[in-house]
Amino acid sequence: MTSRRPRSAVPSGQTTQLGLFPLSVQLRRIQPSFNEWRYYGLSVQPDLFGGAALVRNWGRIGTAGTQRVDLYLDEGAAVNALTAMIRYRLKRGYIVTQS
Repeated sequence: MTSRRPRSAVPSGQTTQLGLFPLSVQLRRIQPSFNEWRYYGLSVQPDLFGGAALVRNWGRIGTAGTQRVDLYLDEGAAVNALTAMIRYRLKRGYIVTQS
């Protein structure tokens, strides 16, 4: 019986360490064989009412893409949502380009 190792979404030698509580992250997924050139940007920003907003931008590289703003009561809740979104995107094959 041969054991299978799970395939990592990040190619070897290209790992990036994120900060303890990142406030912004840029991700990308490039797969030329599928004509796929995507980016995903996340940032936590203060809002006018004392809370925080998670701003998400995504789309094809070279386009304006789509933007979504999710409001949270405080910065901690927004950072928790940001880290959950990072984990999800890394599982989908995105890599961190800058943080």
